[in-house]
Amino acid sequence: MLTTLSLVALGGAIGAALRYITGVGVLRVFGQGDFPLAILTVNIIGSFLMGAFVVAAAQRGLTHLSPFVMTGVLGGFTTFSAFSLETMTLIERGQVGSATLYVVLSVGLSVGGLALGLILARSILA
Repeated sequence: MLTTLSLVALGGAIGAALRYITGVGVLRVFGQGDFPLAILTVNIIGSFLMGAFVVAAAQRGLTHLSPFVMTGVLGGFTTFSAFSLETMTLIERGQVGSATLYVVLSVGLSVGGLALGLILARSILA
């Protein structure tokens, strides 16, 4: 268990560093704008890599690398990739209604949770 946890932590550090580097690169190429292009780019790349890894790991017997790659590296790079994988898993199982509900609740409640956190922190710390 400790070895797996260490691999997740190492992967998370690598993923977070890659997220930062990718974000800086996008900002250097496209400049600072009003639209969060760097985050969108990271989310798309991370989701693509999650999908590619899931298939490659299953076909090549590399699922033992999942904690390091999926939870660690890709989780540190973007948690959106895990969200995308869970959504597609539901869709592939034919649970389109559940997938839709999951997307709506995940986005809506996550944004709502962030808003509530902002409001509470501002009221307490103001």
